[in-house]
Amino acid sequence: MEYQITTERLSKQYKNFKAVDQVSLHIRKRSIYGFLGPNGAGKSTTMKMLLGLTPPSGGTFAIDGLHFPQDRISILKRIGSFIESPSYYANLTGEENLEIIRRILNLPASAVSDALELVGLSEFKDRLARKYSLGMKQRLGLAGALLGRPPILILDEPTNGLDPAGIHEIRQLIRSLPQRYDCTVLISSHMLSEIELIADDIGILNHGRLLFEGRLDALRNTASTQGFDGDNLEAMFLAMIEQDNAKCRERAKL
Repeated sequence: MEYQITTERLSKQYKNFKAVDQVSLHIRKRSIYGFLGPNGAGKSTTMKMLLGLTPPSGGTFAIDGLHFPQDRISILKRIGSFIESPSYYANLTGEENLEIIRRILNLPASAVSDALELVGLSEFKDRLARKYSLGMKQRLGLAGALLGRPPILILDEPTNGLDPAGIHEIRQLIRSLPQRYDCTVLISSHMLSEIELIADDIGILNHGRLLFEGRLDALRNTASTQGFDGDNLEAMFLAMIEQDNAKCRERAKL
């Protein structure tokens, strides 16, 4: 099986707090990998390590056969990212915001119009970013990640704060990306009910540890064997998290 992103016992320690604890991920090429876990589980920290924004305390990772840290620059050229809330210049237009990124990345001029069209912002390209709705700001952030059509996208909770219509729009766009772009998507969320609508594979993280990794069908089988409704994976997910929380509380007492 061809994996585009792999991590091996990847860890991140902040003084006495272990944010990521020996996580080994296997993300298939041209798939959507849903990275799940409650707030503070270590999802964003893992993504920041993959982007070189924070160094690992232990373990290794490889992207497209390139290894960190020796291939850091080459790795970054293959990734488009959307981490936490999108950054933009409020007094510039959507098009001008993307133009800054395009110049930094040394991409062709057509990259901006291409990204705007993909996220449905072409008609609003001349509007100041401060006048964008929250949904439009999220789409602008996605457009920045999509500039130059990178083969890998890392998206950290891109539907945060959106209304149901906005969530549906972003979900449909992300779901279409592997086929339209021939790309791989790593997307985080704290809601399994959202991720199961778009993901091929999932990894469940809690307290920095990977509790499950595999296809959605494998999670459904696990749910059935443990007495959960295979059509309601959210209950299985929440129970898995609570069970792990209980184990952590027990360990803390020792």
